Amino acid sequence: MAIGKVEICGVDTSTLPVITNERMRELFPLVHGGDMQAREEFIRGNLRLVLSVLQRFHHRGENVDDLFQVGCIGLIKALDNFDVTQNVRFSTYAVPMIIGEIRRYLRDNNAIRVSRSLRDIAYKALQMRDRLQTELGREPTAAEIAQKMELCEEDVILALEAIQDPISLCEPIGGDNADALTIGDQVRDESVSADGWLQNIAIREAMHRLSEREQRILNLRFFQGRTQMEVAGEIGISQAQVSRLEKAALTHMKKFI
Repeated sequence: MAIGKVEICGVDTSTLPVITNERMRELFPLVHGGDMQAREEFIRGNLRLVLSVLQRFHHRGENVDDLFQVGCIGLIKALDNFDVTQNVRFSTYAVPMIIGEIRRYLRDNNAIRVSRSLRDIAYKALQMRDRLQTELGREPTAAEIAQKMELCEEDVILALEAIQDPISLCEPIGGDNADALTIGDQVRDESVSADGWLQNIAIREAMHRLSEREQRILNLRFFQGRTQMEVAGEIGISQAQVSRLEKAALTHMKKFI
């Protein structure tokens, strides 16, 4: 479902109420005192906060209804854990909680499985990053996150990299038109040089000019690692004949390479 649709999970987003900070302050003691009506009013009044967070994930291709429900769980957790004695706006506290809940959902449903311990470190690192970003007013470094968590910087980096989403090699770079480069176009195998690649093509072309028996002998000898005696037994000729045919085939191939 599109992110811009009016209805999500049966909720008409155009009719969602806007709750003021003053009203939230009035509701906090009632909510924490167990007043379910006040709790419902508070949550419904902050659903627009969940919708604003969903904009960050619209490119993921996930079902918006699912993300909205997960975001609401994050909102409820924020409400239950919010400390009214702190001089912090509820939205400032709730947004990282909602984002964290959605990220956790996306990573737990990732096709690539990551160990639970590694995911736990990554989740805590993300929470610490959000907390430090608020305190420092900038993006914290991996070293700063690791220091706060009392972990090695390498462990934090490894955990965060492990939960990154896979990217298709067909993902376009710098545009969506048909001529755009893809990530796959930028990937190179350092173990295979351009000269080696051309030489392999030349060898295959030269092989096609040999007889079927010569091709079979060279394939068994050099591509499957068989000895001349093994080739002789498989084809049904003597080892001396295999040796002569092999030399003749290699000499013939050299003319075309």
